[in-house]
Amino acid sequence: MLTGSTSEISTFKGEQRALRADRIGAPALLLSVLAATAPLMVVAGVVPTTFATMGVVGVPLLFVIVGLVLILFSFGYAEMSRHVHNAGALYAYISRGLGGTMGACASYVALFAYSIMQVGLYGIFGYEISSQVAQHWNHNVAWWIPALGGVAITAIFGALKIDLNAKTLGVLLLVETLLTVVFDISFLSDPGPQGVSVHAFDPSTLSGAGLGTALCFTIAGFVGFEQAPVYAEETSDAQRVVSKVMFIAIGFATLFFAFSAWAITVGTGPDHVVGAAQEQGPNLIFSLNQARLGTAFTDTLNIFFITGIFASMLSFHNVVARYAFAMGRDGLLPSAVGRTSKSSGAPAVGSFLQSIVALAVVVAFAATDNGKFDPKFGPDPTAPVLRMFTWAGNVGALGIVLLMATAAIAVIAFFVKRGAAGVQAWRLVTSAVAALGLLTIAVYSVKDFSVLLGANPGHGLRWLLPGIIALAAAIGLVYGLILRAKRPEVHARIGQGNEAFQLEKAAAQASS
Repeated sequence: MLTGSTSEISTFKGEQRALRADRIGAPALLLSVLAATAPLMVVAGVVPTTFATMGVVGVPLLFVIVGLVLILFSFGYAEMSRHVHNAGALYAYISRGLGGTMGACASYVALFAYSIMQVGLYGIFGYEISSQVAQHWNHNVAWWIPALGGVAITAIFGALKIDLNAKTLGVLLLVETLLTVVFDISFLSDPGPQGVSVHAFDPSTLSGAGLGTALCFTIAGFVGFEQAPVYAEETSDAQRVVSKVMFIAIGFATLFFAFSAWAITVGTGPDHVVGAAQEQGPNLIFSLNQARLGTAFTDTLNIFFITGIFASMLSFHNVVARYAFAMGRDGLLPSAVGRTSKSSGAPAVGSFLQSIVALAVVVAFAATDNGKFDPKFGPDPTAPVLRMFTWAGNVGALGIVLLMATAAIAVIAFFVKRGAAGVQAWRLVTSAVAALGLLTIAVYSVKDFSVLLGANPGHGLRWLLPGIIALAAAIGLVYGLILRAKRPEVHARIGQGNEAFQLEKAAAQASS
């Protein structure tokens, strides 16, 4: 697949076109992946918001259901990671199974979805810091000031070596996990008025108009486990490490989130959890802890809630940078994006671009009166949480759900084309079941999106926000078709990653 002279090929080879290998082992990879799921942020932020906004008591059961679907998905996904090592992960797998045009389509959905989720985190990050400053120092600081500080710090860390990032993420993850376990136990040992009830696991608790969006909220809590293959090029033993990390991460997330969500219903009482969450919002966990564990623990929890958000921001930032790098390397973005830093081996250009996007969104959101996108909603000091964080998180999660469903189908196509359908039969069955489950979640999420907004079904944002993912898919699809018609050699390279450049290098050496 020669595209030019040997001198042109030389610009594609070497370290600038490959992420630095052997940078991250199994423990560090696991910590990086789990940090993206942000256990404390999910338990203290996403879970109460789901109770409040969706009015669904059975959130713990939803975590179990979604976790099982994702475990089914992971059987085929993990096996695929043993055959394809590419920082483009989801879109690379889709390209290998369903062709370069679908890979191009998926790449833009992945870039948009992960970027939107990462940027949305700055809203809750800034809000929480400004709230703490007001509470402890009686000083009002606009949310966007600490949010901009978060953009700057994340940009600095994003340019560093991935192993240094992993150590930082690991320490924060371990502390916030320990704190969550402590308050879970306190809720169970000092339950609310209904005692230690398992009513939240009753299927009847899943009824309600917001079930679809509750599913999207729930799956957003899991987002991060699927990022393990993104680091395959940088691990010491990708064949074994990536799949092992993925299963540990999804198993941990399922048990941890279901248990913690159940503990919250015990602490308030299942009949009161929705009302309490609607009244106190993101402060629900801290209020429950204040009554049981006192001020010192609650203040510590607040600190690590914020650092947990930062850990998630950094983890998603790293993933977006690597997707952008993979797309630049594959010709889906300008080639400069597909180069790494000579000193750190990090995808420096992709990291820089994501920082610019985050800066622009935070500034734009702050300039629109704390997020007043529509006269119906009006100015609201909690807008960075209820709109920037919640809306962005659900839009991003919707995109990732669709990507995972498509990747599950691509896994089936990949092994069938390789003549391995018989050997991989049970994995193909689990992939098919997972694809159906994920598509069902996506359909219900779009159907109930108006519940998330608190608007009537005909409201413009009800279609505009999910439409962002459709727009990304359309851009990628059109570009993929253009590449197939105008630049077939680039189209053939989509999803091949560094393997394509190694083949070009070998071909150039053979012809010289």
